[in-house]
Amino acid sequence: MKKRFFAILLMAMTALIVSACGTSKTSDTSGTGSEAGKKELRVVTDAAYAPFEYMEGDKIVGFDIDFLKAVAEEAGYKLKIEHVGWDPIFVEIKSERADIAISSITINDDRKQTYDFSLPYFLSTNKILVREDSDIKSAADLKGKVVAVQNGTTGQEAMDKLLGKNNEDIKKFENNNLAIMEMMSGGAAAVVADNGVVEVYAKNNPKEKLKVIEDSGSFEAEFYGLLFPKGTELKADFDKAIEKVFENGTYEKIYQEWFGQKPNMEKLKEAQKASK
Repeated sequence: MKKRFFAILLMAMTALIVSACGTSKTSDTSGTGSEAGKKELRVVTDAAYAPFEYMEGDKIVGFDIDFLKAVAEEAGYKLKIEHVGWDPIFVEIKSERADIAISSITINDDRKQTYDFSLPYFLSTNKILVREDSDIKSAADLKGKVVAVQNGTTGQEAMDKLLGKNNEDIKKFENNNLAIMEMMSGGAAAVVADNGVVEVYAKNNPKEKLKVIEDSGSFEAEFYGLLFPKGTELKADFDKAIEKVFENGTYEKIYQEWFGQKPNMEKLKEAQKASK
């Protein structure tokens, strides 16, 4: 009985060791078997911002995702990408529970005080989404109108500046999908958001009869960057990889696949040079 007990115990310990060895591998939701041995990084995003990052079934897809995968491959890292929401991505990065955040995050001086950014990788500007029969023709026409925005974005900041902070005419939502739904239901006269979001939405929903208004005099150009914890060593690796995918044509190829046009490489490279 005693001998049998120890035999069973030995078998159980052996099974436990084998099991532990088997589960020590990390799975890469974005990579292939050829990436075995590469360090896996935890990436957080707000996957409700098509076409940059959004859910397709249970998979996170989008321009940002394809871009980051190309950069990570160049830098020699695997990725585990998780949808956590907009506000939580900043908490996850600040607390260093995540290695990188990508979610169409505009580089600005305020955020630079708390986080590190990669080189700029996307040129953006806020634009106005309205119905085709709307009398709104510029940002100035938004005064006295209800405007829907995503909370905590530069679209909200632009409206705070134009209409006044805490103005009741600024409706803030968790994501742009909800902001657009508010406009479509008659709860807002317009949506202000990044050009990539509103342009693609209008193009993909022709039956809704929408138009996009550009006002470069009211909305400044912005640049997106990868967000890192302050002082991370990853920034140098990813900056080098970003430069590489820009040089070898990978960036331009991914951009054209998602937006159907060429990126403004000249302005992007100027911004990258200025940020060094």
